[in-house]
Amino acid sequence: MKINVDLKDLLSAVDVPAQWVGIREVYEAHTPRMIRDGVPVANSRTSTHGVMVEVLVDGQFGYYGTPDMTAVGVSSAAQRAYQQAKIASRNSIYSFDESARPKYCGNYKSPFSKDRNSLSAGNLNEILLQAYNNLKISDKIVSASSLCQIIESSFKFVSSNGSDIMQDFLMLEFDLSATAVDGTNQQTRTFGGMRGTCRQMGLEFFDKYEIMANANRIGEQALELLHAEDCPTGEMDIVIAPDQMMLQIHESIGHALEVDRILGDERNYAGWSFVKLEDFGSLQYGSELMNITFDPTLESEFASYAYDDGGLKATKEYLIKEGLLVRGLGGKESQIRSGLEGVANFRSSGWNRAPIDRMANINLEPGDSSFNELIEQVQNGVYMESNKSWSIDDYRNKFQFGCEYGKLIENGKLTKTVKNPNYRGISTPFWNSLKGVGNFDTYGIYGTPNCGKGEPNQVIRVGHASPACLFNNVQVFGGV
Repeated sequence: MKINVDLKDLLSAVDVPAQWVGIREVYEAHTPRMIRDGVPVANSRTSTHGVMVEVLVDGQFGYYGTPDMTAVGVSSAAQRAYQQAKIASRNSIYSFDESARPKYCGNYKSPFSKDRNSLSAGNLNEILLQAYNNLKISDKIVSASSLCQIIESSFKFVSSNGSDIMQDFLMLEFDLSATAVDGTNQQTRTFGGMRGTCRQMGLEFFDKYEIMANANRIGEQALELLHAEDCPTGEMDIVIAPDQMMLQIHESIGHALEVDRILGDERNYAGWSFVKLEDFGSLQYGSELMNITFDPTLESEFASYAYDDGGLKATKEYLIKEGLLVRGLGGKESQIRSGLEGVANFRSSGWNRAPIDRMANINLEPGDSSFNELIEQVQNGVYMESNKSWSIDDYRNKFQFGCEYGKLIENGKLTKTVKNPNYRGISTPFWNSLKGVGNFDTYGIYGTPNCGKGEPNQVIRVGHASPACLFNNVQVFGGV
């Protein structure tokens, strides 16, 4: 049960000689539901609740998280954060002041039509069981699953310089999966690839008729792949569906533009970046059709919010405009350290983690081409959907991705289905080969609940939206 806490009273209980003090309260509840092979395997509800006390002392920030949300507990946490900052100040690489935590006040609430109580646990299980039955269209479907998770999160932030922010989130995760087997041939088809489909909205997302139609399609395509030829190998054009573009954006743009990586903060764990500070404003990251935005204001996307975890107001910003790299994924601290323009992406995974530079919603803006117009431009190529494997180096530069489902494109038309379609490339040459961007009719909104980074590790939610896209002369190959 959530405990009511008066953060302003707790702020007044902090008694340390700090230049600035902030308290961030986070409550989060998870309600997972899953049917695997006809059996309910997840029917639970868990929650976590605590505060992070943050202080600025001698130019350094110190943090200490605690689930003890009493005046005594917060005062003790503040003392520990103070000692941490004092120790850090002896070996600091940069000295901050209060400008790293500007004052903002405001509220945010996830938009929804149906709240979490509009469907009972029994109703959700019934929908998931029906979805499982619609996936299991043949005895060759040897395993199938349907799952959803409801996440409720509440964020409050107050500070000694007057910030006062409240944000409430309702988030959903959903996936369907069917595995078909014929002898030694095994093929799996999912709803949205390895990372599923994630949105920030109400339970109207669980539209029963749409779910059943998708379950039928996924089951049929899993069977279809059993009889498909392997994807051809060679250099050719590819059209990538939005659910795979999600991962392409995430790995070869999102992580590469995180400014703390570029500064070297993450190199021992999550890796570095091929991007350098001097590349901003000069690097032609992709073709002129490439427009990438940081947009935590987009309704229903998984990582939408009004303020980041340092209290900075979130706005839509271009990271790459007409192919030119113009802005980094750096929160206020990284902006001050690097001298670069950044965004409000100083985010943490919960009350017991300090914020760091993280992606939020990183999107490719739609173009003008219909799906058919993208296909018609290709004489010899492959259309690919839904990620099933990925590999990228520590500099987010050389990559190799595999997809679940493909279609040959021959003389401007989609023809036969192929299995195990894969492609590889290097980030900037690949994005400079972008020669067609789909319109809003091809647009898809996706996300992932499990983007990892930081020491200690933080697993955070990220959103990505993209239209279908056409790339020319890409290395394509078949195989598992």
